[in-house]
Amino acid sequence: MKAYLAKMPRIIMRIFSNYTWHFFSNKKEIFLTFDDGPTTDITQFILKELKKYNAKATFFCIGKNIKNHPELFKEIISEGHSIGNHTHNHLKGWKTEKQNYIDNILMCDKTITQFGYTTKQKLFRPPYGRIKKNQAKELIQEGYKIIMWDVLSADFDVTISKEKCLDNVLKSVENGSIIVFHDSVKAKERMEYVLPKVLKDLSEKGFTFKAIKS
Repeated sequence: MKAYLAKMPRIIMRIFSNYTWHFFSNKKEIFLTFDDGPTTDITQFILKELKKYNAKATFFCIGKNIKNHPELFKEIISEGHSIGNHTHNHLKGWKTEKQNYIDNILMCDKTITQFGYTTKQKLFRPPYGRIKKNQAKELIQEGYKIIMWDVLSADFDVTISKEKCLDNVLKSVENGSIIVFHDSVKAKERMEYVLPKVLKDLSEKGFTFKAIKS
């Protein structure tokens, strides 16, 4: 049995209601998100596919990857997408002391600003979706909006087929859904198969794709 669910149960979203899991909307709009980038070749593929549908998305970037690929980061910004913080070193909150975790997030924020992105609302997504209560409390007090998801593509899971990954998305999506993909080498094969099909299928059904405002 997998240690994750493709569709987040409503009870979990209610228990952790101080996080953003999806957006309540009567409009046919979807919020695509991409974790872990920027990544050579993969980020460019994502941007190319999004552009075909005039789709905007939110990229939760790792600070060290921004430093390693500043031009890719600037390309994301120039295409009009939103940027979120995914820690500087992809830390797992459950296994990291609070201050070390916060410091790593602040380091990522500094890098995001250094390479040309400014925002009024700071967006944060914890790597692996795992964060301690005291870590989250401090981040919220510091003005961060913690963005989770209600649809998990599971493109990171090398044991599932591309078809199953696509099914995870199309069977779970609804108005206002936040969908997770990964801008990473590990997810590449499944993401490159699924993303174009999701964009095409949902566009044909009248959905639009928006960035989370930051």
